[in-house]
Amino acid sequence: MSETTALRPALTAMRLSRLGSMHQCRLSFMRQLTRRMAQENWSFARPVFDIDAKGVGRAVYTAQGPDHTYSLVAFAHDLPPEMRSDRVIATAWDATFTLFDGVPTTADLDRLEKNVPFQEAGRVTDRELSVSRANRSVRLWAHVMDALASGQQPDRDEVEKVGYLMRTTAVYGSGKLGAADREKTAHRADVQAPFQIEMLSVFLTRAFVRDLVEEMARAKGGAKAIRLDPAIASRLGIGNSTGLGLAPFIVNHPVLFNNWIEARETAIARVCALPTASADEIAQFKALFDCQKISFAGWHSEHPIQIEKLASLHGDLSKIDAYLSDPGLTGAAPWQALMDWASANLGEEAQEMLASLILEPYGHLVDDLGPTMADNTPEAFTIDGSISIGDTAAQIENSFGWAFDLDWDAKGNIARAWYVSEEKLEPRLGERFNEPIAEYEQPLAPARDATRAYQALKTWDADKPIAAFLLRHPEHRHTVRRAQIAARFPYSEIHDNTIAADMLPIDMLRVKLAFFGATHFDPRSDRWVRICMYQDTPYPEDLSPENADFWTYPTEVSS
Repeated sequence: MSETTALRPALTAMRLSRLGSMHQCRLSFMRQLTRRMAQENWSFARPVFDIDAKGVGRAVYTAQGPDHTYSLVAFAHDLPPEMRSDRVIATAWDATFTLFDGVPTTADLDRLEKNVPFQEAGRVTDRELSVSRANRSVRLWAHVMDALASGQQPDRDEVEKVGYLMRTTAVYGSGKLGAADREKTAHRADVQAPFQIEMLSVFLTRAFVRDLVEEMARAKGGAKAIRLDPAIASRLGIGNSTGLGLAPFIVNHPVLFNNWIEARETAIARVCALPTASADEIAQFKALFDCQKISFAGWHSEHPIQIEKLASLHGDLSKIDAYLSDPGLTGAAPWQALMDWASANLGEEAQEMLASLILEPYGHLVDDLGPTMADNTPEAFTIDGSISIGDTAAQIENSFGWAFDLDWDAKGNIARAWYVSEEKLEPRLGERFNEPIAEYEQPLAPARDATRAYQALKTWDADKPIAAFLLRHPEHRHTVRRAQIAARFPYSEIHDNTIAADMLPIDMLRVKLAFFGATHFDPRSDRWVRICMYQDTPYPEDLSPENADFWTYPTEVSS
């Protein structure tokens, strides 16, 4: 382990605009998974593939590690077009899945077939670790299937326009629908890092989707049908459109979010503390920076905010090129010098790209941080009632003092309210003064609530225990809990107003998706974003230590 420089303060790292500029890195969850599977020589098999000519049936894909075996159980359906919906309230999908702990028996498959296709209307057991569903990209699916059936490869431009044959509409874990709680697998080294169960499910889903379209093409075309060119298949990931339902996650899971940010900040600090960089390390960084430029060349968006960010980023790439030529990376503490220069000369999008990129040559210094990103401290959510009111006020001021100067009576600072839609069963962000939603507001405005709690505390005896205050004012329990958590976990709180008129929810979405390992963020509004997962990743049968890590960096420009 390297010595570290000081970590960036939360006031810098936890601003929404910076969080909304984050990029994937070698600590991202998809890359942690593929790297581990390759290093440990996991084996993969498809023991069941009972799919008929209409593309209906079931399949099993197993992933066997050193200590455990996991099986994706997939069910393919003949879905009428009028029933295809990506909303959480949908009741039917093109494909449904569960990740099974072990290898399912025929009896298990029969049981699951009676439940998994119905998702919320069904029920699974603690033998199942996740439940998910996906829909086809109808246009691209038809194009690929018809092309293969006729003995032709699909048009590469059509593939690049969409990037996936199916998109997940939900991937549930951690006790959802009766599936196993996180505690069942938290001690397992192979899935200890966050979201490894869900990432494995999607990784295997991608293989199933490729196999399904090839099987349907074979059923349609007979002897003329061919398989997908591996180069084209590689460009097909799993799509996902993420909306407001994901945004509250990072507010509702402060310890987990802290652990993600702190691991990345610690990794950055370890690299910045290096006194020099070797020629090989510099060469690898520059090569991956060139790949990153290729990736950005294919990154397009129709949303004005992202268009502006991309324009700024492309200008900053030229500045980085110039810096790498002179003064370059051969001086003292080169990575700290690069980050200091970036902070003074580049936008946040480019700054955070570099913060991720400098980690790449140093797996031996930073990869051990992956398992620390999980949340194994449930006791953190227990309020210590013995702490004095004065010390609690100091904790709140330390975490939320930046918010005390905001005018919380100004409409612009309280313009929005988070609530859960009864019709859609999803979190929503409404306009407080235009909609009758105030009484349904969720506790997702920590800064406002902290300011209110702090003001209330100032009228009490500072030496009394906080328990006495909370007995009279239970409405402030969540703020006291958050302040006590933040005292131990400095990156647990967003340092911005989450209900302001100018707050962009997509910033909250992007930071979580970047930790997943997503790239090419394409906002379709300020409230939902489209991504593609596992694009360019080796398929299970091709995974090796040589290709398991840097697949996220393309070597050629996509259309």
